[in-house]
Order: sequence, then C-alpha cells, then structure tokens
Amino acid sequence: MSINASIEQAYALARERYAELGVDTEQALNTVNTIAISLHCWQGDDVGGFENSDGLSGGGIQATGNYPGKARTADELRADLDKAFSLIPGTHRVNLHSIYAETGGVKVDRDQLLPEHFANWMDWAKAHNHGLDFNGSFFSHPLASDGFTLTSRDEATRTFWVNHGIACRKIGEAFGRVLGTPCVTNVWIPDGYKDIPYDRKTPRELLTQSLDAIFAEEIDARFLLDAVESKLFGIGSESYVAGSHEFYLGYAMRKGKLLCLDAGHYHPTETIADKISSSLLFVDEVLLHVSRGVRWDSDHVVILSDDLRAIAEEIVRGGFLERVHIGLDYFDASINRVAAWVIGARCMVKALLIALLEPADTLRELESTGDFTGRLALLEELKTLPFSAVWEYYCLQQDVPVGMAWLNDVRQYERSLARV
Repeated sequence: MSINASIEQAYALARERYAELGVDTEQALNTVNTIAISLHCWQGDDVGGFENSDGLSGGGIQATGNYPGKARTADELRADLDKAFSLIPGTHRVNLHSIYAETGGVKVDRDQLLPEHFANWMDWAKAHNHGLDFNGSFFSHPLASDGFTLTSRDEATRTFWVNHGIACRKIGEAFGRVLGTPCVTNVWIPDGYKDIPYDRKTPRELLTQSLDAIFAEEIDARFLLDAVESKLFGIGSESYVAGSHEFYLGYAMRKGKLLCLDAGHYHPTETIADKISSSLLFVDEVLLHVSRGVRWDSDHVVILSDDLRAIAEEIVRGGFLERVHIGLDYFDASINRVAAWVIGARCMVKALLIALLEPADTLRELESTGDFTGRLALLEELKTLPFSAVWEYYCLQQDVPVGMAWLNDVRQYERSLARV
C-alpha cells in the first residue's frame, strides 16, 4: 500500500471515530483551510531589516543565536518565505515591519516612508495570493536611543514618531487597496522606565495625544485595520511601560481600534487565551501575536503546547474566527530560520484543527446542564482521538509534506544556498 493510500485509509477510520461523537471532520478541514496565519517577516533575518547593515541597535528587542544562512536582502527573505509557505497547509499572510522597506540605496527616514518603498513586497504578495500586514518600527533608531518615542518629553522627537505612525497607516492602506484584503497595521512602542518612575500619568497622557494624532485621519476599514499592542515590561523598561494592557484596552474600546494581545507581553504565568473572550465583549476585533515565552518575553518558536491549544480553543469555542486576526511573533536565531517559520505555523494550524474537531454541541450541553463529570471525561477522551490522521490527510490535500518530510525539504534548500 502506498503512503498516500495509508494516509487516506487512516483518515477514513478517524472520520468514523469522530463521527461517533458528532464531529464532521470534513467541515473542520474546510473551516481550518479558510484561516490565514500572518507569518512575521522578521524571523527570517533576526529583526535586522534593510535600513543599514548593522541590524538591531537596541530598543527593547533582542534576537539570540548565530545559526548561519539568515536572509541578507529582501529577495532572499521573500525566497525563504516562499519555501516556508510551500511547507505549510493553507493560504496565509505576511507581516512586515517598516524597517523592511526597499529604498533603492537612498536614505529614507521612517517619517518619510511611502507605499512605493514596499512596491516589491506588494507585487510579490499579489503574485502569490498573500495578504500583507504591517507594523511601525518604533525602536532601533537614533530618536529612540533614550527609550522614548510617542511618549518623549521632546516635542520634535514625539512629532517624528507621530509622522512615522501616519506614514505606516498610509502604507497599510495601500497594501489593502492593492491586495483586496484589509491590512492590520499595528502600533507597539517600547517606551518605559528601567527603574521605578515618580510620574506614571504624564507618559500615558502624551501617548494618548500621539495616538490621537496618528489616527486622526479616517481610513476605510476595507483597506486598513488599526491595532494597538501592550506590554508588561521589556529590556530597559522593567519597572514601567507606558503602553500597558489596561491603557490599550481602554484606548481600543474608546477609539474603536483592534486590541493586540501578544502571548509574551504579560506575566510569565498568564496566558492570553482567557483574555480573548473578555476583550471581545467590548472591542470588535483583536489581533494576536502568538509567541512562546520561556521565563520572560523570550519569543521562542511556537510549539503545540497547552498554551497554544488554549488560544486556539478559545477562538473556536467562542465563535471568534471572523473577529480574531492571528499572527506569529518570535525570532529564534539559534536554528534554521525557515524551519522556525514552518514549525510555528504548522503548530498554530494544528491547534486550530484540534479545536475544530471538538464535539462543541455535546460539550455545551454537558456544561449547561451541570454535568461537569461528563464534561471532564469527554475533554480528556478527546486528547487520545486520532487527530494525527486528520492532520496528515489535510497536509496531503494541500500538497504539502506529511510528517517530518518537510524538514528534508528545508535541509535541501539550506544546502542549495550560498550564505554564511
């Protein structure tokens, strides 16, 4: 029997097993195939960007590791993304930072960036049917060297970063117009204090003023969706961050913006899963930056952990698939960077598929009638159902490698590159 025939046979048996519990595996596969994950371009070059050859210069972000072969140009980065997408089932998106502009060797500061500086990205995305998302880069810049951007007490510095935010929204709008899908354009700043501040209010007042200026122009939601992202602490801002969760939750509610929940931006014992249903009672949509913290916001590659499964379960169980935008956000320079994308994205899709294979109606009935014994028993039984057979069949359907075969593709691709 061929491998493909074995996969199909195993899937047929799994489909029957799930059907006994009232789960339609075909419906689950059709649904998961509509979910687009936004892959973060910065995994491919350790958050270096193309402004200069030095890469990151601080600002609360750090990539660790020295694995050879990182992308050195935009063309190399796009080629690496092409390889990653060929190994991930489904049709997905790309998330860019403003530092990935292509300016033809001309120095263009961030407040002067234009859609034309991302023309190659738009052409590539359109040719490959990828939506594009976008982020302002409020770090690794001379005007961010003191750790303050939109909250700077210096008006000229603050104005520069406001203008950067405005430029990013125009770029995001262009992405949406060209590609026919809204660009989620996110604002995250590292602003904060290393030690305990005296005045916590003023930076947040300045941040509110800066954000209001950035968002002053109304842009059609068919093309652009604005998001704001909080953080608990960062490198050099261990004691205070102006853009806290409470600040941005309130701002998003009042101003009608997407709330970005980053899995690494809270206390190490917190998970963002429980925040999804709470937030979506008061904001229309949320953006997720899915990463994996180890003891701190370390942005490890996403794996199929309990935390990841909880995030996917909350999205599916709450009926939030249309209101949640899922993006990955990590940067591991200690392993092959294409493999890092593939592992994280495939795990995210796996988690969603597992959640879609739950007998939702039965579980809701057990819970609503107070049968918590039955609820626990069924949830535990689901953990040993033949999910892998459904997953492998999905990969076969989507013409991507099954099992570990994708790693051979990555290693062959790595050997074909002349990179150090």
